[in-house]
Amino acid sequence: MSVMLTFLINTIFNLIVGLIVAKYLGPSEYGKFALSIAVMTFGQALAFEWIRQCGVRFYSERSRHEAQHVRATLDAAFAGFVLLFLPIALAIAFLGPEFSLPREFVALAFAASVANGLFDYQTALVRARFDDRLFLRVIGTKNLLAVVMMAGGAWATGSAKVALIAGMASLLGSLLIWSPRLIDPGVALKMADRLLARQFAGYALPIVASIVLYQLIPLANREFAARFYGFAETGKFALAYDLGLRAVQAIGSALDVLLFQIAVRAHDVHGADHAREQIARNMAMVFAIMLPACVGLWIILPSVESLIVPEAYRGPFARFLTLLLPGLFLFSLGQFSVNAVFQIAQKTLPMVVAALAACVADIVFVLLLPRGEDASSIALAQSLSMAVGFVTLVGFAQTTRPQWPRLRDLALTIAGSLGMAGLAWPLRALPPGPGLMCAQIALGGGFYLVIVALFDVAGLRRAFVTKAGPVWLSLTKKNGAPKAS
Repeated sequence: MSVMLTFLINTIFNLIVGLIVAKYLGPSEYGKFALSIAVMTFGQALAFEWIRQCGVRFYSERSRHEAQHVRATLDAAFAGFVLLFLPIALAIAFLGPEFSLPREFVALAFAASVANGLFDYQTALVRARFDDRLFLRVIGTKNLLAVVMMAGGAWATGSAKVALIAGMASLLGSLLIWSPRLIDPGVALKMADRLLARQFAGYALPIVASIVLYQLIPLANREFAARFYGFAETGKFALAYDLGLRAVQAIGSALDVLLFQIAVRAHDVHGADHAREQIARNMAMVFAIMLPACVGLWIILPSVESLIVPEAYRGPFARFLTLLLPGLFLFSLGQFSVNAVFQIAQKTLPMVVAALAACVADIVFVLLLPRGEDASSIALAQSLSMAVGFVTLVGFAQTTRPQWPRLRDLALTIAGSLGMAGLAWPLRALPPGPGLMCAQIALGGGFYLVIVALFDVAGLRRAFVTKAGPVWLSLTKKNGAPKAS
């Protein structure tokens, strides 16, 4: 639970910092910043994501003490790829083909890929050994530094370059502060195992290929938006996508941290059959949380826009995010539930094919959909491409004869989410604001919680009681409540 809380807090801080940066940079400068972030994310996925994925899958508290060559191999791989990546990236930035983004921004974006890749790798190792306190401290320190340096830099200068440099500094500063706790005692690079590194790369290559392909879609679409409509429209489009993605991914990532590790343990301890059963339960739980979360975000979107979105972005923000939300939901559902079918079985090639199908579909939809006065057609193309990727992924998963979630859980989730929307929809006609948003959350969210409580959708009620029961008993004992005879 503490990990999930950390993810939610991290998302809130990211949203705050992102909104401050967007406000003080303005749509045009923020468009450059957002396109740079897309380049950064692509570079990070291409060069370093495979190492993070292997850390999540193969590193643990046990290997930290009994198989130190695992950490040494991961560290050596990261160091080697930094030395390989930076010269190539800088050569592309200054000598490669020209894009809409100025060359100095491309160079900064690739440098940020290294900083962000290192931060994600180190925090993934902390999560893999279930050190919740350290994870909270590293993330919290990064967020505080980002508020001061990144948001402060945007406010003081209005420069996208300053915001990018400050973002890198906040990541590296947090790692530097907590470096004594992040290092495994006794581990040295000379302990790295080349054969193990090749095995890691073989496992992670298809996963990373799919991630890189999916990262190409928002990168390409921001480039399309910049070419067709200019950097100001790119900034408006990117803010809607970034905030929507952060909200959805925060929930999905928090679930994935817990549920995927449980599936890995089920496979290692009890075998493939138990792992398939656990993955099916995980899918039901992810669906039962992600769908109402996305529906709820759509319900309160007018109030969210009026309360937190800078005025220069309002109107396009709600329009773009409404079009993007279905794609964000399907992408997260595939990433945090269906992908586990292939990851546990270590047969991850179908993930690449699904991502490739999404990339091709995005280009086709961008070219075929009528182009209007804003980037709405690009937002719709992105959602449709995510739907193509998800359907392709489920089709491949079906060939492995997996155990799927119970239809009862899926049907109850859909019914509960429709009930949420039906109850809260009439309120959207009222003026947006904090009162309306609270009323919509209470009405729609309350209805869904009743459905979960009555029917134990995806085992959520049982999971809550299991967690809350011991906490309640300990509190009552501390307060002097009489013990049951």
